[in-house]
Parts: sequence; C-alpha cells; structure tokens
Amino acid sequence: MSLSLEQLQAFVAAAETGSFSAAARRLGKAQSVVSAAVANLEIDLGNALFDRSGRYPVPTAAGERLLAEARVILERCEHFRGVAKSLGEGVETRLVLAVDELYPEETLGMLLEEFSSRFPAVELELLFPLMEDVSRLVLEGGADLGIMWRQEVLPPELAFHALGWVPMQILCAPDHPLAAQRVDWEELKRYRQLMVATRTDSEEKMRLRVAADVWWVESQWVIVELIKRRLGWAFVPWHVVANSPAAAQLVSPPLAFQDQDWPVAMEIVWHKQRPLGKAATWLRERIRSQPLPRAPAAS
Repeated sequence: MSLSLEQLQAFVAAAETGSFSAAARRLGKAQSVVSAAVANLEIDLGNALFDRSGRYPVPTAAGERLLAEARVILERCEHFRGVAKSLGEGVETRLVLAVDELYPEETLGMLLEEFSSRFPAVELELLFPLMEDVSRLVLEGGADLGIMWRQEVLPPELAFHALGWVPMQILCAPDHPLAAQRVDWEELKRYRQLMVATRTDSEEKMRLRVAADVWWVESQWVIVELIKRRLGWAFVPWHVVANSPAAAQLVSPPLAFQDQDWPVAMEIVWHKQRPLGKAATWLRERIRSQPLPRAPAAS
C-alpha cells in the first residue's frame, strides 16, 4: 500500500465539496487528476470511499470512517510544517512558565490563548510554585519566566518588571469570632492564620504572618476550604474569593487599620544571563503590557 498526501487531499476535498469537479476547483487541479487520485486511494485501501450511483458522489460508511482519519493526518501534516517553519525562524521548541496562584487565572488563560495562536508549535509547561519558589526555579533554570509576588530581595542574576497589585481579602467563616466585628491588628493575632507555604524556609514566607498560631498550606484554593471549616482565617486573593464555590459561604470583615483590601505587588522575572527565545520574549512582553484586573467594588 502506497498512500500520498495528494490522494488524501483529493478524498477530503471531494467529501467536503460534494463533487469531484468542486474538489478540483478547490485544489486548483484538473477534475481527472482528482478523480484518479481518489480511485487510486480506493484501490490502495481496498475500500470504496464513495457511492457513485447518483449524480454526485456520496461517502460510503467506510468512506465516512476513513474521512475522519484522513482529516487528522492532514491536520498533523500542517502542524508538522508549522513546527518546521518555527524552528527555521529560531523559535524555541519548549517553554516553561512558573506562575504564583496570586496571578488571576482568567488573565493567564487569556494570555496563553493568544500565545497558542501565535506559537502553536511551542510545547508549554505550566508550573504553580509559590512566592520565592518561583524566582528559585527561574534562577536554577527550571523555568524560563516567572510570575510572582514582589520579592523584597531579588537575586541579582534576575531581572524583573512590575505588573501591578493584587488585592488580598481577609476571609473567615460566618461563625468565626472575627466575622462579627471590625477587625483591628491585635485581634488578628489571637486566632489561627492559614498561610501559603513555600518549600524553602525564608523571610519571604513570613511577610504576611500576623498570628502566632499558623497552618501552612500549599494552595490558595485549599485554604478557602479550610476557612469554610472554621480552621482559621487568611489573606486570600480577590480572584480566588470570586471564583471559589466555598468562598460564597464566607465573610470578609472590615479592617480597622485600613480602608481597603491588603494589596500585594506582582512582577515577572527572568534570568539576565539566559537569552530568551522569540516565543518567551513575546510572552514576557505581552504579560508586561497586560493590566491586572481590578477587584469588583464591594456591594
């Protein structure tokens, strides 16, 4: 059996246009060439692909089944050409992006949708470390780019660009003691605090620590579930509050020591000594230009 892309193209075009003449016009070939390609494909496959008893050819049951396979093959061939074209243009084959959960996932999804359209051949790996674990991955070569909350002391090997601020809300269960009052700083110290945990001990992880009693959790989303079960209070990013089903049952008590949610600065980081490829450079610049969404006004 010897198949060719020209045969598969003729088969798919004939099935989609409904006739060999229309398929020939689509492909820019003579009708006799298209008809012969389909006939030879049928011989090679040992299956009739079209019922030709009527005025127009109609795919047989075997033809319908093989049509789906033919489309996949042609699509993969286009992808193959796209990968080859990207490699020829100097686009990297793989990119690793490390993102702190503080970065809104809807914004991330939108940016990566654009990235996929522009660089469909680049293999992407998304990592979700926390805080300074992001910069450590970029520093050690485990990630090409990192989106993280602003680190007070950034390793000198890393460059950064500020992205904006993500508001953090104080969240607790409706029956938690903090829920029934205007909360001052000293009151927060009395009750267990739930905090995101990095995998390294550092001063960074202590920046938002208030209480003496702390549980460390490696997920903002799990923290919300623990708050719901009255296991503590926490500073939680507004977009997690907005999108977590568990958060709908929780309350955000007003703060006596400030009139707004607790803001945390975000930045994108990359290694100064490792040149970024075309795809990574485009993504870095697109992230830099994308404003962070504002938290909805409290009702």
